[in-house]
Amino acid sequence: MTVEDGDLAARAWERVQAQDRAWLTALARRAGGDARVALVGGAVRDALIGETPLDLDVVVEGAQAGTLAAGTGLPHLVHPAFGNATVTLPDGRRADLVRARRESYPVPGENPVPEPGTLGDDLRRRDFGLNALALLVDPAGSVTLLDEVGGLGDLEARTLRPLHPRSFHEDASRLVRGARLAGRLGLTPHPELLRQVPGALDMAGQPPRLHAELRLLLEEPRPGRAARVLEEWGAGALLPPGVPERLEALDARQDAGQWVPPQAYGAALLGAAPDPAALAARLGLGEKPGALLARALGDAPAGPGTPEGVLRALLRPSSRWRACCPCT
Repeated sequence: MTVEDGDLAARAWERVQAQDRAWLTALARRAGGDARVALVGGAVRDALIGETPLDLDVVVEGAQAGTLAAGTGLPHLVHPAFGNATVTLPDGRRADLVRARRESYPVPGENPVPEPGTLGDDLRRRDFGLNALALLVDPAGSVTLLDEVGGLGDLEARTLRPLHPRSFHEDASRLVRGARLAGRLGLTPHPELLRQVPGALDMAGQPPRLHAELRLLLEEPRPGRAARVLEEWGAGALLPPGVPERLEALDARQDAGQWVPPQAYGAALLGAAPDPAALAARLGLGEKPGALLARALGDAPAGPGTPEGVLRALLRPSSRWRACCPCT
């Protein structure tokens, strides 16, 4: 539905960077009068809570996303399977242009089957209520706030609510995405979310989206918070035992103003796994976390402020563990 609160829409729009507002307005002009262009999802959520959105997700109805991307004159990549495109903005950020669509999951855990749809359909297919808000941009640069599913109420209550009764069963990665948001924004789980946790765990063996979300968890500002949320929601089995405590210890160092290199979180996760090399491969962590873990478990001197020293103080490894570690 359209939210009859122009001030709220205007405040959110003002928090979008000026160059992004200009780019979105130009996109709406290029799409034509019969089309609709809307900024959606996390960007709108963040703008409404007072943050400056940096990631731009745009839904297009009544125009071809690939054609619009080409018309920007910027580097872009078209994804034919979904009719979407990714544009590289002048400052190096990427903006996703998504064709408005509906989705169905004939086989839970596998990729959804897309069908053309309306902007409203596209918002209703999303994961959580507070991620289903949109700012509809007109060619003159004014905006209208759209709330199809009660996302504003969720945002005001700081509640994370899945939009569909089988949401986590169809895509278990949504559970980890929810934990990332809850840890970052201080959100509480709706009872429907907790009801769906067992369904997500039943499908947890389905790669690769779940693995991708676990990798993104390590890139959160405070990964330990997200890991603890998963455990509190009854989904601690998605991580090796002891991981929340290890990541929270690294969070505490950051909170105290100490530098913690990003790969230290990955190394701390791998250090709790029975087979670190296999877990690194599944999550696509690359070589750096495993190499850092191996150095921390080694005998070479490591200063207390170095990445190796930080991990060594955290892990307190035994020589026996080092001997069996396959990360080298």
